[in-house]
Amino acid sequence: MEQMILLEDCPICRGAGMITHEGGWSVQVECADCSAHTVYMEYSNDEEKAAAEQAVAHLWNIGKVVSSERGE
Repeated sequence: MEQMILLEDCPICRGAGMITHEGGWSVQVECADCSAHTVYMEYSNDEEKAAAEQAVAHLWNIGKVVSSERGE
């Protein structure tokens, strides 16, 4: 059973965040509007994948993101 993950609005522009996977081995949350994003978290199985999704969602929701704004 998949667990619902709630994402706050982007801490930079208030746009929508989305969970994105890269190559079946890492995950991050990225803003659909300004491209701010969390760090990538790697995983190697479904259990680690679920934990990584929760971890990046937490980082996103507390505002720990990388952006291309000046000073970043």
